[in-house]
Amino acid sequence: MSTWVKGLQNAIEYMEENLTENIQVKEIAEKAYVSEFHFQRIFSTLCGFSIAEYICNRRLALAARELTGGDVKVIDVAMKYGYDSPDSFARAFTKFHGITPSAAKEKGVLLRDFAPIKIILSLEGGTMMDYRIEEKAAFTVMGRKRIFCNETSYQEIPKFWEEHMKDGGSEIVCGMFGLCMESNGSNFEYLIADVYLPWKEIPNGYETRTLPAGTWAVFPCKLKNLQEINTKMWNEWLPNCKDYRLSGNYNIELYAPLSEEAIPESYCELWLPIEKV
Repeated sequence: MSTWVKGLQNAIEYMEENLTENIQVKEIAEKAYVSEFHFQRIFSTLCGFSIAEYICNRRLALAARELTGGDVKVIDVAMKYGYDSPDSFARAFTKFHGITPSAAKEKGVLLRDFAPIKIILSLEGGTMMDYRIEEKAAFTVMGRKRIFCNETSYQEIPKFWEEHMKDGGSEIVCGMFGLCMESNGSNFEYLIADVYLPWKEIPNGYETRTLPAGTWAVFPCKLKNLQEINTKMWNEWLPNCKDYRLSGNYNIELYAPLSEEAIPESYCELWLPIEKV
């Protein structure tokens, strides 16, 4: 078992053991041996939902079992699973199960379960995945920044690109890079960026970021299958990589600027910072 797979399983077990406590994402990420930034992005990519959604769903599933399994008060179950009031618990419970907490205490009602995640690696046939390991010198990019939440970034970042192109931003930054960098908590910075040219003035509303020299795993792909390669990068390549581990709290999308007609076949790369184990 690779360090990453073991760490992810540790993180899941930690969440399960502390569902009635005030769990912090930073503490969960420490169990996975990665930063909070990387863990939130990896978890969402692999599972299809955020850490907060996972914890909420597990708590509501367990709360339903307690309500149907004995003579307990709704308010006691609500407080046990982190809700400040019976009303907030009732709203979340009803949205998840389709019935109120009080109704859940009746016999024969239909409830929704949400099982804990288990890490299972299976071999179902080889798949081809191109990558290369590169050493890169430090470099600086200049771009337009926006803060995104991990939970909605897949929907919101494409809108950011569309806005940038429509309002003339592409005349300042054509968008060679999409740079994700740690911000705080569940949020991260995303820059639509180009290589910074020191002799040019930085326009209002644009910022620079310097990436240190280091080792990168580079995954070539086409724009149309970028998300597919991104998922494989996390759930196939990383779990089987025993020589490297994740490094800095950032990752990069590289886009080859082509004509609009060529976008479906546009060449892209995903850059993941790594270091020797």
